[in-house]
Formats: sequence, C-alpha cells, structure tokens
Amino acid sequence: MGKFGFLFRSVIFFGLCLLHVYGEPWEDKQALLDFLQNTSHSRYLNWDQNTPLCTSWTGVTCDDRQIGVIALRLPGVGIRGSIPPNTLSRLSFLQTLSLRNNGISGVVPSDFSRLSNLTSLYLQSNRFSGPLPLNLSAWHNLVVLNLSNNNFNGSIPLSLSNLTQLTTLDLSSNSFSGQIPDLGIPSLRFLNFSNNHLNGSIPNSLLRFPSSSFSGNNVTSKEVAIPPIPSSVPPDSSVHKAKKISETALLGIIIGGAAVLFVMIAVCMIVLWSSKKSKQQDSDAEAQKTEKFYSKKKRLPTESREEKNARITFFEGSNMAFDLEDLLRASAEVLGKGMFGTTYKAALEDSNTVVVKRLKEVSVGKREYEQQMEIVGNIKHENVAALRAYYYSKDENLMVYDYFRQGSLSTMLHGKKENRLPLDWETRLKIAIGAARGLAHIHSQNGGKLVHGNIKSSNIFLNPQNYGCVSDLGLATIVTPTVPPIQRIIGYRAPEITDSRKATQLSDVYSFGVLILELLTGKTPLGEGTHLVKWVYSVVREEWTAEVFDVELLKFPNIEEEMVTMLQLGMACTERVPEKRPKMSDVVKMVEDIRRESTDTHPSSEVSTPTPTGLSHTGETGSSTYVTPQ
Repeated sequence: MGKFGFLFRSVIFFGLCLLHVYGEPWEDKQALLDFLQNTSHSRYLNWDQNTPLCTSWTGVTCDDRQIGVIALRLPGVGIRGSIPPNTLSRLSFLQTLSLRNNGISGVVPSDFSRLSNLTSLYLQSNRFSGPLPLNLSAWHNLVVLNLSNNNFNGSIPLSLSNLTQLTTLDLSSNSFSGQIPDLGIPSLRFLNFSNNHLNGSIPNSLLRFPSSSFSGNNVTSKEVAIPPIPSSVPPDSSVHKAKKISETALLGIIIGGAAVLFVMIAVCMIVLWSSKKSKQQDSDAEAQKTEKFYSKKKRLPTESREEKNARITFFEGSNMAFDLEDLLRASAEVLGKGMFGTTYKAALEDSNTVVVKRLKEVSVGKREYEQQMEIVGNIKHENVAALRAYYYSKDENLMVYDYFRQGSLSTMLHGKKENRLPLDWETRLKIAIGAARGLAHIHSQNGGKLVHGNIKSSNIFLNPQNYGCVSDLGLATIVTPTVPPIQRIIGYRAPEITDSRKATQLSDVYSFGVLILELLTGKTPLGEGTHLVKWVYSVVREEWTAEVFDVELLKFPNIEEEMVTMLQLGMACTERVPEKRPKMSDVVKMVEDIRRESTDTHPSSEVSTPTPTGLSHTGETGSSTYVTPQ
C-alpha cells in the first residue's frame, strides 16, 4: 500500500508539472480573477476564464515558457478601493507590478512580502495611506520603487537600506514624517523625498543628491567643519628663491602661456566644429527618425492639475494598458509629419508597439474633441484602422493606433527600391478594394455625414488579409492644418476645397481617385513637380496609353483590361465638378466588379464600367484607344 501510494502521488505530481509547463499558469490565472472580482474598476478588462492568460489578457506578461506571470501593468484603469488580500501576492514569479494612476486606497497589503522576485514596483498617484511595512527586506531584488503622490505617513523605514539593488527611490508628495534614515545604498541613482513632513538633517550618504530631492521638508544639510586658514606662512627657502624671478620674466611666462592656451582652444574648437558639421550632414535624416516624446517642444515638464487628472481613454476591445507617463518615456521613431501632426512608432516598456498621432493646433474644446474621438473610436470595420485610445489636455492631444509592420502604401510604392518589394497587381487591386470599402463605411457613419478629410497613401495600410485599411480619419474638423494654403489645393486635395476643415464626402472621393491613379502609375501625386491628375489626363489625351501604367505592372500578363477599367474609375472619381463624381458606395461596387468582369468568358466590345465624360475603351488587348476628355 505504501509503494502504491507513493507511486500514485508521483503520477499526480508529474501530471501537475506537465499542466504547469505545457498549459498555462492556472494558479496565477485564478489569483488575477480573484483580484478582478474583488475590486471596483471603471475600465473594462478582457480577463476571462476561457481565454489564454499569457497571450490575450490586458496588462499581463508571462515568462517565455508561460510558467508564471512576471509583469502586471494596469496603469490608469480606474481601480478603486483597497487591494484584496491573498490575490496579487500569489503571483510568485511577479517581477514588475504597475498600478499607478488609479484610485487605490488603504495600506500596502502585508502579504506583498511574499513577492520576493519583485524588481519594479510602481504605485504612484493613488490614495494609499498608512505607514510602510517596517521590514522591507523581502524585496531584496527591488530595483525601482515609486510610491509618490499618495497619502503614506509615518517614518521612512530604515530597512530600505537592505534593498542593495535599488537604483530609483521616489517617496515624494506623501505625508512621511521624522528624520531621513541613513540609507547608504551605493547603487542608488535617483532619490526624491520632496514634499513630505520630514525634519532634521540630511545624512552624509545622501548629500550627493540635489537639494530638490529634499525640497518641501524641514531638513538641513549637516555642516562640514572647515579648518581655519593659517594667519602666516612659515618662511621657506623656495619662497625666497621665487622672489628672485624678475617681474619681466614672470610677465613673459604669463603671456606665452596664454598664447599657447589660446591656440590650443582655437584648434580644439575648429576640430569639434568640423566633426559636428560632418556628423550632422551624415545623420540629419536619422535624427529625424528617433527621439523621445518628452524631447519635443510640447513635453510636459511639470503637469498641471488638469493634466494630472487627465487619463488616456481606451475604447472597448483594446487590450492595451499604459498611461501618459509610459508614452512620454517610450522610445519613439518618427513615421511621418503631416498636415495634422506627427506620427510616431512608440516602443513601450511592456514590449508592445503602438502608433501615436501627436496632433497640432487642435481648434476645438475638450467636449467637442472627445465627441469626435468617440465617433471615430466606435467605428468597427475590417478596412478601417481602429482607434484604440486618445488623450486630451491643453498641451497634449494624442491618438493611439495599432502598429502595421508592413508600413503604409506610400512606403510600399515610393520607398527606396532596395528596401521594398514591387507591388504586384493582385496586391494593388486588393488595396483599392479594401480602401474603398473602408471609406464607404466611414461615409455611412454619424448619420451618413462623417468625412475622412485626409485620404492619401500614407494613411492606407494593409490589414491581415492584405486588403487596404484606412487610417487617420476625423481630424479635418478639429485640427487647424499647418500646411501653407497653396499646398492645400494640390496633390490629393479636390480643386473645390481650399480649407481642409470644409472637406466633404465628394472631396474624399476625389482623393480616393488620386489614390487609384497612384496605384496604377506608381507616381506620387506631385512627383517631379507634376500634378498626377493633370499628367494622367494629358497622357490619355495624347493616347500614349503605355506611359500611364507603372513599369512594374507591365511584366504581369492578362491584366490590361483590369488596369484600364481601374484607370477609368480613377478618372471618374477625379472629375473637376463634384456632382459628377460617383458616391463611395458606388465606387465599391465598381472596383469589386473589376475582377469579376475580367474573368467573364463572354466577349465584349466595350467595358461596361461607367466612364468619365468622353472616355471610352475598345477592349482590344494590347491596343487601347481613348477619346479625348472634354
């Protein structure tokens, strides 16, 4: 019986190990569900028993083998009340815990001492109160501890000195009292005890930190005794010898030394200037690409009360978890600078990558801005890039999207040839179909009155099915454009629109027509100083058909009919008179019919797709004939 019992327990233990290694950390999953069920939170979290913890839960990161949760980041999700005991403390593998910018109250749970693997703890900007645990030695692996902007009181425990790995300690803006302990942590690089009720003198081990680290307290620096300066110097033979140097010789030495020093400084400045100029010329383009958000002119050096209370608003279905502080700290690569602002690729600390649109010159108030964001954010369509979140304050206005790894259509068409693959006709057709569907869906929203206002190839991406996906909509009415007026009526802009804030659905159709011509020709709308629409019309007028299409498309057989029909559709959309342009709902049918018509086995002398005034096509393979447009 004893052997059988031992064997049975061994099998059970081995089975549990297999489930733990090859399944998911079900104990951590249950701990998080217990935490969720016992807390109040204003933002929806997609935590569900039936979904995989490590790959889909908002704010949760597991280790590579999915043995346990190593990071939990829930900043600004509206958590209220105290942390339920015996919930988060069960995450035995947890290394990073970020609950900042919520409304959590009460004391730090005593069972947090079980989190012995913690390296980063972010609890700032909550409503925590009470004293800190006297014994913090269990957090011996802690590197970052931020408890600022809470209501903690009592003394700062001396046990902090046992956290020998600590590099960042922020206890500012609390109600700590008593004297500052002599921490003596050599690894400490950042310290902030400001705005508390501390008194006494600053320990010698902390004098290396700036005075701002202790401002807002009643503390003083320890006075360092300075030995008195002797009233007289004992006679020395070297002094007498020095006196023997003539004043003329001394003056010569001084002048000569100054001249040598001046020459050395001049040489160094010339070398440095030359080096700097050379480096600047070599890296101007690169310098435009990588930067920090907070290095921009509109960084938030000190948050106002409004900005401090502002939160990033996430839309339902988003599995992202970050706040403004995360974005300001993120490494950012500039993807493009357009009429309404700058677009960044931002790499967050949790290894997620997002696209952030930083708006310029928002011309409406908070209420109107939020109303427009709600309209845009609630659009759910496979051919419209989903707005995941937005942020509003007087100084910062941000929009957050998913990151498309393939880049924009503009990059695919016009990027450096060595860095891109030629787009085949099948891909271009799917891009046009998807973009048309997305734009038509946009036009159907808000009672059929919504306008995109900024259709261009840099705002078109590929969805997972490689169909076009429209992004960056809804800004024309809330942002004052920063492009000079002369440039507003060229390129993608319909000729009747001189102010982007007065864009219409028919001007969107015009811009989509330019996009079609861009797909067909491979040329930019203002390439080489030539307006693309005017150039296409002039080529058609002179019947130089072969010159219209991108040379990269000419190597694909049996697509002439489709390209010609697409050309006719592009010209129909770019009619000068707005009323002659088709609606986007009709454009969708036309562009979808292009592939169906080309596969029709019945002979036809003419393409049946509607054409712009005076334009026709005979349908003869290899020899297209056009009537000059009127």
